[in-house]
Amino acid sequence: MDDFDWTDAYENGAYIPDAASYPPAWQAAAEAFRAEHPDAELDLAYGTHERQRLDLFRPDGPPAGLAVFVHGGYWMKFDKSLWSHLARGALARGWAVALPGYRLAPEARLSWIAEDIGRAIDLAASHVDGPVRLAGHSAGGHLVARMACQLSPLPAAPRLRLAGVLSISGLHDLHPLRRTAMNDTLAIDDAEADAESPALLTPIPGVPVTAWVGADERPEFLRQARLLSDAWPDCREEIDPGRHHFDVIAGLEVPDSPITRAFVGETGAD
Repeated sequence: MDDFDWTDAYENGAYIPDAASYPPAWQAAAEAFRAEHPDAELDLAYGTHERQRLDLFRPDGPPAGLAVFVHGGYWMKFDKSLWSHLARGALARGWAVALPGYRLAPEARLSWIAEDIGRAIDLAASHVDGPVRLAGHSAGGHLVARMACQLSPLPAAPRLRLAGVLSISGLHDLHPLRRTAMNDTLAIDDAEADAESPALLTPIPGVPVTAWVGADERPEFLRQARLLSDAWPDCREEIDPGRHHFDVIAGLEVPDSPITRAFVGETGAD
């Protein structure tokens, strides 16, 4: 497959109608959501870097636990401010929801970014009692799956509370990304791909994982979801019909959607 176009294989926007309209829409929805929740705890610092901050939204009444959503952007772009609205579904179901920012490539290597997420979860968990559930989209899917590995940057206290992981369109084997143009920025080498690819690592036993992917996504994302479900005994694959890479996360705004239920571990009927 030396002539295979790996850059195109991981290109999403070119294959999604009106792709450029999504980031502004996410930004507007996120800003509106924050305006609806003036008591949210914004920019809680878990480190000294300006991106080592998280936002925490609390439900009315004692939370059922902590739900953490980690955004995507190929570890190179976006920040937590675009995704606040994706807390809506889990928040309505009684969960406190944290959305961490993190350092980006090329300033940070992927292993450093994973360490950021471990520290962010640790801080959020110190503010909220109960089980901890993680969800992430695209590169964020990689990062939350990385937390569920035995060799993980997630500290011991939140690891003992980890109740489930939802990797949405996650990247679970980093080796193909070494052949893409984006690796000029990411600088993933063979050793880092081995050390940071969840599908090549041993999961924490007994933590249920879902590899969720849109049916209309690029074939590589479908393959990446299948890789994790094949490699990890406690991982199931869920293919979301009619969804592509940019709208597969939309259901997180809806309290009774299947993806929100998967996030908070309520997959059965009320």
